[in-house]
Amino acid sequence: MAQMGFFDLSDRYASLDAKKDPLVEIDAAVPWEEFRPVLERVWRKPDAERKSPAGRKPMDAVLMFKTLVLSALYNLSDDQIEYQVRDRLSFMRFLGLGLADRVPDAKTVWLYRDALAQAGQVEALFKLFDGHLERQGYIARGGQILDASIVPVPRNHNTRDENATIKKGEVPEGWENKPAKRSQKDVDARWTKKHGKSHYGYKNHVNVDRKHKLVRRYHDSDAAQHDSQAVDYLLMRGNTGSGVWADAAYRSEEMEGKLRALELKSHIHRKGKRGKPLTKQAKSSNRTKSTVRVRVEHVFGAQANDMAGTLVRTIGLGRARAKIGMKNLAYNMRRLCQLRRINPCPV
Repeated sequence: MAQMGFFDLSDRYASLDAKKDPLVEIDAAVPWEEFRPVLERVWRKPDAERKSPAGRKPMDAVLMFKTLVLSALYNLSDDQIEYQVRDRLSFMRFLGLGLADRVPDAKTVWLYRDALAQAGQVEALFKLFDGHLERQGYIARGGQILDASIVPVPRNHNTRDENATIKKGEVPEGWENKPAKRSQKDVDARWTKKHGKSHYGYKNHVNVDRKHKLVRRYHDSDAAQHDSQAVDYLLMRGNTGSGVWADAAYRSEEMEGKLRALELKSHIHRKGKRGKPLTKQAKSSNRTKSTVRVRVEHVFGAQANDMAGTLVRTIGLGRARAKIGMKNLAYNMRRLCQLRRINPCPV
């Protein structure tokens, strides 16, 4: 097989450009260097704390962050992201790597993400990019839509007694002396039912602005937490519209009181009660509200379908929180590119 030359590689990249490689668009739209200060505070010790300048140099902070973004865009495991970066020219170009350059291995990717999770800095990165969106003219407009989506994790095969003990926040009998077993058990994830089906994992609670369908705020919890319990984390006053849309799960006197206190207008679906079904007028009103509320489903649909699903393979809420936050951040990066194609000059 003939050795690939410089111009052969250039021709390959030109072919990718002709097919409109989406990663080129994302790379150009995102101000990667703005993330560097936060990333290096998490991943690099100050010079004064280092024992010696010798040893292998750490991977570049922005390169590793872009690797995590790739993982979120395509929902890849750490082993798969290493393989795909080695295998795909589009991934290599996105990371700024040549054929002879060092590629981050699966363990390195895990360590960098875990450091972000332990430091709780994914939300800070999310807010940094939200500031960039606002500077580009994509401020939160038209009101806010609240909803939640279940984020599945691999199911644990525990007994009923073990599950009951875990819910109490205790360690099941016999697990104390089995650290290998405990490390593979997710004691933070919970079961819940939706539309008659059982689901196990976490929830991604989001606030999406009506105009741009960008995630403006998010909150993560176990799957058993009721959607309405995340409202305090989601509501914001910076949206140009005063309307708030949500499904009937959010409807309560307490919720209506919170909206009035924030001078926000409720467009939350009404729900019927036993012996007191919804009137025709209420049903018609709900259908009208659904024409706006459905926009949040487009966000979840993009994450589940266009971004290869939402399955989280990590163990524990802390690591799941980092994965969910990166998924929302990667979605916003991808959405920014779509918005720029639709309207290059937002107002």
